[in-house]
Amino acid sequence: MMMYDVIVIGGGPSGLMASIAAAEQNKRVLLIDKGTKLGRKLAISGGGRCNVTNRLPIDEIIRHIPGNGRFLYSAFSIFNNEDIIRFFENLGIPLKEEDHGRMFPVSNRAQSVVDALLSRMDDLGVEVRTQSKVKKIVYQNSQTEGVILESGEKILCAAVVVATGGKSVPQTGSTGDGYPWAEDAGHTITELFPTEVPITSAEPFIKDKSLQGLSLRDVSLSVLKPNGKPLITHKMDMIFTHFGISGPAVLRCSQFVVKAKKKWKLDEVIMELDVLPDQNQEILFQDLQKTVKAEPKKAIKNALKGLIPERYLLFLLERCEIEASLPCASISIEQLRTFVKMCKKFHFKVNGTLSLEKAFVTGGGISLKEIEPKTMASKFMPGLYFCGEILDIYGYTGGYNITSALVTGRLAGTNAAKFVEGN
Repeated sequence: MMMYDVIVIGGGPSGLMASIAAAEQNKRVLLIDKGTKLGRKLAISGGGRCNVTNRLPIDEIIRHIPGNGRFLYSAFSIFNNEDIIRFFENLGIPLKEEDHGRMFPVSNRAQSVVDALLSRMDDLGVEVRTQSKVKKIVYQNSQTEGVILESGEKILCAAVVVATGGKSVPQTGSTGDGYPWAEDAGHTITELFPTEVPITSAEPFIKDKSLQGLSLRDVSLSVLKPNGKPLITHKMDMIFTHFGISGPAVLRCSQFVVKAKKKWKLDEVIMELDVLPDQNQEILFQDLQKTVKAEPKKAIKNALKGLIPERYLLFLLERCEIEASLPCASISIEQLRTFVKMCKKFHFKVNGTLSLEKAFVTGGGISLKEIEPKTMASKFMPGLYFCGEILDIYGYTGGYNITSALVTGRLAGTNAAKFVEGN
């Protein structure tokens, strides 16, 4: 029967980092993954370029991890985003900073990041088993003893790091395998839900596809509470689809649609779109009034051309019951005010999101009340550690989730190795 110091289950970013961290402590480490190759999610991240981390200040990074990001303050005091940057540069992967602090490999190749991690694991003597599915973790005498594979083989160890991910992007192997093992150890799994995912709507203009494919840049998109006040607002790009809306602003709003539906027991949530967020509503009205008065014979659609994308302009004019070809002189002040309000506060209903399997990130996971924040150790089972997306930590896209995975992976691997030394 094989015996290891540390077994890491899962070959995503947190698992790879955990195996490296444990092996750097001169421990015998085995990494097990059910897939054919390691780092599959990492290889497709950042559009195939791999957004390794983010260089914003720690407080800003935490703010961009609305799902329990504050839990990471202790972890960041030990290993943070700047440490991640140094780690990769020491592996021969120079990084470059792009918009909003996003850090990418200079090579623009996610695979170069994966290869560097695998090379480091190889140098440290980490043993790897792919196409090996773990059936269960063995807990004996109130601590971890090893794992049993689907094949029936039992592998002994002193510590186990679970880095199996959530349930989003299942084609990369994230199918929720680790949740039952955590429950067997006494852990609570908070409700799982999709985050960073497109939003669905049954509005007639969505169903008739009148805006399908229309992209809007730098808009302000809000999820409204039942009292009409914003629950969250994001200013980014978006796109209308055949099922609803998508794009960066939408992905960031998606978890708040899920939360609003649950909190207020709603079937539909109202969203507000401001297509001209940098313009004051009253000043915009006055400017457009001058435009209309200056060219009374010009068709309203031509007088307003260039203000917003043409398809959206025609759509809003129709919503305001303004005939697009009518001359400016025939447009009433009330109609113009309504149009301006539509530009700034177009309300529409959404009914949810696409499924968890279609999401970029899993919301929910192992309750953080049951995890030691400086070690990622289970508070219930000695020798058991968790890292990455299996934890109830979820952030926006932009390097925040990978940062969380790498930081928690580093702590889990390091402390699993220290646990071995103490036993």
